Amino acid sequence: MTQLEPITADPVTRLAADVASGLVGHERLVERLVIALLAGGHVLLEGPPGIAKTRAVKRLAAHLPGSHARIQCTPDLLPSDLTGTQVYRAESGSFDFVPGPVFHTLVLVDEINRAPPKVQSALLEAMAEGQVTSGGITRPLPDPFMVVATQNPIEHEGTFPLPEAQMDRFLLHLSLDMPDAETERGILDLVEAELAAPPTARALPIALDQIHAAREAVARVHLAPALKDFIVRLVMATRPGGAVAQWVEHPVSPRGTLALAAAVRARAWLQGRDHGLPEDVEALTQDALAHRLIPNWQALSEGRTGRSLIADVLREVRPW
Repeated sequence: MTQLEPITADPVTRLAADVASGLVGHERLVERLVIALLAGGHVLLEGPPGIAKTRAVKRLAAHLPGSHARIQCTPDLLPSDLTGTQVYRAESGSFDFVPGPVFHTLVLVDEINRAPPKVQSALLEAMAEGQVTSGGITRPLPDPFMVVATQNPIEHEGTFPLPEAQMDRFLLHLSLDMPDAETERGILDLVEAELAAPPTARALPIALDQIHAAREAVARVHLAPALKDFIVRLVMATRPGGAVAQWVEHPVSPRGTLALAAAVRARAWLQGRDHGLPEDVEALTQDALAHRLIPNWQALSEGRTGRSLIADVLREVRPW
């Protein structure tokens, strides 16, 4: 295979570098956000508060074209607070639709597990279909349209765990941890430098046609038959008769296979290649598959999680 021309990925790699420049220790997070943008998917970020989940998404939004919105989820949130509502205009005697915050290019849904099930269901249509139905009329969402949701795993009171169907709509699910001492010091230095330095001019956002061109190039990235077989074998290891089947209540669906393949293509393209490699698959398997797998009661009783089971699969299933 030949290498891609460096200029092809330049606007996107510059975007990733600009987003990463205001973060410390989040190279993997930035890469996954850009992968989801290129693959046309959505991302769920899970981690303790204060580790820059929202900051990372806001930096990405600042470099994207179109408009952006943040939704702070609460238990009293209504579906219309997301999708919009019909407003009566007395002067005309008619109802006009006022779009909600979901009608933006990038939507940050903070603490999504605090939103009640009706709101989560409304978000599901937007994520899955790229449209919103209100008042009997279906309205398309912007293109591109991307949802990045966050949830806090250490608080459970007043939360509504995402149903499996909703989890499956996220292309990637990232589990983030507290930083180590070196990273913590880097964060302190970065924030102090930002406070001391004058504000800098905002970087020009990536153009809409550049995003579309990048997505078309990603779709042309070649996955060899053996690599596709590797992806399928990883997924089949969660099915009956597979390596971890005894620990699984609900295995990874075909949507997981498609999501992993799409993410692999995007990562390969970001690396400057026109073909995927096993290292791309291994790097993305946990983030693309773990949230689509439901451990059974036996696995949960022994402290196993979806991520640990997928880690077992990666050890059992080899590329060749």
